[in-house]
Amino acid sequence: MAPENISFVTEFILVGLTDWPILQVPLLILFLVIYMVTVLGNLGLITLIGLNSHLHTPVYFFLFNLSFVDFSYSSVFTPKMLVNFISKKNIISYTGCMTQLFFYCFFIISECYVLTSMAYDRYVAICNPLLYNMAMSPKVCSNLMLGSYLMALSGAMAHTGCMLRLTFCDANIINHYFCDALPLLQLSCTSTYANELVIFIVVGINVIVPSLTIFISYGFILHSILQISSTKGRSKAFSTCSSHIIAVSLFFGSCAFMYLKPSSAGSMNENKISSVFYTNVVPMVNPLIYSLRNKDVKFFFLSKRNNKRGK
Repeated sequence: MAPENISFVTEFILVGLTDWPILQVPLLILFLVIYMVTVLGNLGLITLIGLNSHLHTPVYFFLFNLSFVDFSYSSVFTPKMLVNFISKKNIISYTGCMTQLFFYCFFIISECYVLTSMAYDRYVAICNPLLYNMAMSPKVCSNLMLGSYLMALSGAMAHTGCMLRLTFCDANIINHYFCDALPLLQLSCTSTYANELVIFIVVGINVIVPSLTIFISYGFILHSILQISSTKGRSKAFSTCSSHIIAVSLFFGSCAFMYLKPSSAGSMNENKISSVFYTNVVPMVNPLIYSLRNKDVKFFFLSKRNNKRGK
């Protein structure tokens, strides 16, 4: 019996957000503005924290890393996404697709653990203020970030390594605007059981562990705040956590909506729309949330503006 003529995929075609020609230019303008705000906001915070010695504290160390992660993972796919809005054929090579998948997984998992570290920092600051300097020493903060990036690296390697073992035959049209794991699995002509198992384990660990840590931390924080007798003291304690609570709610809420809802016939099209929120909107609004609700950041910008006026 003659062997079957099978051609293996060397490139993929990204469907994008929509195939309606009339929407391509408006979407290009919209996402270009979102990306510009994301880049300026996150690089602005990185520069501000890096250059201002008064902000070299644990809370701003974590905010520095959060801004770096937000800037990085939005840059993994947004430039390609913008080009695709004006391209006739949205092609990405096999190597480029796997590279995009790796860095997307790395930075998205990193954000989970950076947000968790920030919750732990708030827990120590409010529940054990006398031990704060020792519990959140530079060595501890560095180890927390090192652990975050190592967990992200292991998760990204697991996802990408399992994806590399799959064979893609004739189907090469990805129903998404970037190379995500779920739409790629639909194109494989070999068994995806191991990949689905890895996704279940890795996503489970990297969602459950951070979520439990954050919920437990804020449970203790809420208990401590309720013990404060003065209204002013409670208000001040709540204000120190409000920005982080908003950021955590936006990120984990949008991710949960994306991955924890039942699949349906049109679920992939729905996923494309919902994924825009945590891949594009969240990195844009995070620096705005922390800047607008942070007295130190606002004071720095106001002092710089006043200095310029005085010259």
